[in-house]
Amino acid sequence: MLWSLSPFGEAKAGIPYGMLNGINIYLVFIGCFLANVLVFPMMLFFLDKINKYFLRWFFYKKSAIYVARRAKTGSGEKIKKFGFWGLILFVMIPLPGTGVYAGSIATYLFKIERKKAFWANTIGIFLSSVIVWSATLISMKGMGTV
Repeated sequence: MLWSLSPFGEAKAGIPYGMLNGINIYLVFIGCFLANVLVFPMMLFFLDKINKYFLRWFFYKKSAIYVARRAKTGSGEKIKKFGFWGLILFVMIPLPGTGVYAGSIATYLFKIERKKAFWANTIGIFLSSVIVWSATLISMKGMGTV
């Protein structure tokens, strides 16, 4: 679950880690999925309340501007164009740089309605978790560990 809360892997790392370490495959899915869903409200709290204090520090401000520019030029146009469905797709893709952390930042930057963004992120996390869980399960069967 800690990997699923972490920006260094989210459920994309937590699910394989748990499954490959012998934890019940269904418990791993549920725990990692729920932990990853918790990231969205935590990130929005950080961006709304704490971010403005950190912006006083030059290094943080410079880093935040860099992340914001990358988000806007990367998938920002697609998210703005396709809205809810674009955000689901962006969060769903199980690749580095996508996921609920990036989805939360996009929600904040593009001022997407919070309730819609929460559901888009949750659906995207669920679909990403299913992809990673299935791929891990298939590979474990191939290795003969299930």
